[in-house]
Amino acid sequence: MKKRVVVAMSGGVDSSVTAALLKREGYEVIGITMQIWPSNLSPGKDEASEARRPKLAEEAERFGGCCGLSAVEDAKRVAERLNIPHYVLNFRDVFEKKVIANFCEEYKEGRTPNPCIRCNQYIKFGVLLSKAKELDAEYIATGHYARIEYDKKRRRYFLRKGIDPKKDQSYVLYIMTQEQLKHTLMPLGTLTKEKVREIARELNLPVASKPESQEICFIPNTDYHGFLRTRIGTDSLEEGLIVNKKGRVLGRHKGIAFYTIGQRRGLGIATDKPLYVIAVDKDKNVLVVGSEKETLKDKLIAEDVNWITLDKLKEPIRIKAKIRYRHREAAARVTPLIGNRVEVRFRRPQRAITPGQAVVFYDKDLLIGGGRIEKR
Repeated sequence: MKKRVVVAMSGGVDSSVTAALLKREGYEVIGITMQIWPSNLSPGKDEASEARRPKLAEEAERFGGCCGLSAVEDAKRVAERLNIPHYVLNFRDVFEKKVIANFCEEYKEGRTPNPCIRCNQYIKFGVLLSKAKELDAEYIATGHYARIEYDKKRRRYFLRKGIDPKKDQSYVLYIMTQEQLKHTLMPLGTLTKEKVREIARELNLPVASKPESQEICFIPNTDYHGFLRTRIGTDSLEEGLIVNKKGRVLGRHKGIAFYTIGQRRGLGIATDKPLYVIAVDKDKNVLVVGSEKETLKDKLIAEDVNWITLDKLKEPIRIKAKIRYRHREAAARVTPLIGNRVEVRFRRPQRAITPGQAVVFYDKDLLIGGGRIEKR
């Protein structure tokens, strides 16, 4: 009997080729597109938010990202081409609660979230996997560029980088559990992006030349500030002071939700030398700025750590750590702390270690684990 697999089809070339490859391998493939954009924005907290709601809702419906109407249509066309069933499932409520609400709250608290990680944790490998089991599917499959392997000696699933260094997406997958890894397929992990495009053209898939979406899927037209104003409300975005480390006032900010550690542009300060955000004091509603050198730190504390290659860290280990998706890995020592937390001390100071982002640990191409940066 063929093994059934549910493929998360976003309407892009990666998930489309994933479905095609699995069908070629003999799986019974079911395509599912997740409808995750909220049908209504949260109630506005001021007149400006109320005025913007219709426009944002309209933009959301036109948006061509992985949750817009065009994505659904593209996925449907690919499914017809592959002759596989395709369904659109409404995950709006859980996406709102687990991803969008968290995104807004983190910025409101002066942290910088990574919504793609939350989406993977709670949506793709959470509710979608549960739905797949309801459909008697053995696996779910995604178009991520990463490799899942099973180590028979250790009786454990491992997660390795995709072979294409430009496309490796293991960083946003550190949250996966052994149960999730067991029931997930990622056939693109052994391919390059160029090869995936080539396969799509060979199969005459209608999305073969579709450009990649580089931005967050639920932010229309990349208008972060407008989105946050609408969702949080301007009452929660109070202006405040911008100071240097000595407390000297240099200017005013528009609300700490609009700034992140290491940011240089948009500060509105005229100085001889470039200034960067080096700290966000949410309690005092103050931004602290300094030189680029002052963005460097050699230590951080991470919380909610998830381990893939081991059950629990019992003693310090030396690894390579990555503090952002596009960040270069750096040598570090990870020491366990109480409460599923760790201290990460780098051999050399790192630029703009940012609370809210993830720090992920590697041994060459093997992902060891990772956690959310609590403080630096």
